[in-house]
Amino acid sequence: MTLDPAFDTRLAGPPGVLAASADRERAIDVLKAGFAEGRLTKAEYDDRMGRVYAARTYGELGLLVSDLPTGPLAGPARYPVLMYRPRPPLNSAAVASLVCGIGVFFTVGLTAIPAIVLGHSARREVRATGERGDGMALTGLTLGWAGVALIAVVIAGLITVVATAHGIHQVAHPVPADPGGPFKPFVGPPDKPFGPN
Repeated sequence: MTLDPAFDTRLAGPPGVLAASADRERAIDVLKAGFAEGRLTKAEYDDRMGRVYAARTYGELGLLVSDLPTGPLAGPARYPVLMYRPRPPLNSAAVASLVCGIGVFFTVGLTAIPAIVLGHSARREVRATGERGDGMALTGLTLGWAGVALIAVVIAGLITVVATAHGIHQVAHPVPADPGGPFKPFVGPPDKPFGPN
């Protein structure tokens, strides 16, 4: 058997290197697949099976399976390379929106408007840059709108209280007094005249 100089190196090593039993088993698997797919007749299959067991090098094994699809003799197994992709940075406007949204309840709604503005701008930036923080921005936005609703309820309550307080008039009912009136002039002792002496 002569080796073709342009030998298809689909096997695990160079053509002149000795083959191991595992390499022969892989060649047998390729032949079995070729026979099952109808690429080899029974006679060709039996002939090649005998020659696989007699083969000593990768080159001899390669000649027996070179006209069949690659099968398990594609060479060493290639595993996908898992590359570490760093996490995208966290959007600072989203964090600020969340902080302002939480602060709405401690500041009685003072930070509601900044939470809404920062939430909208953070969501726009997250979509444009791929940064993290969309959930934080949405939470800050929601808490900001809840703060605005809280402020509206408080203002409506104050207006209601003020409106009902002005509607109640206290009416003073006069109490019947002495016929001379409630105020009587002071009358001093008769021996002393009024005024300075």
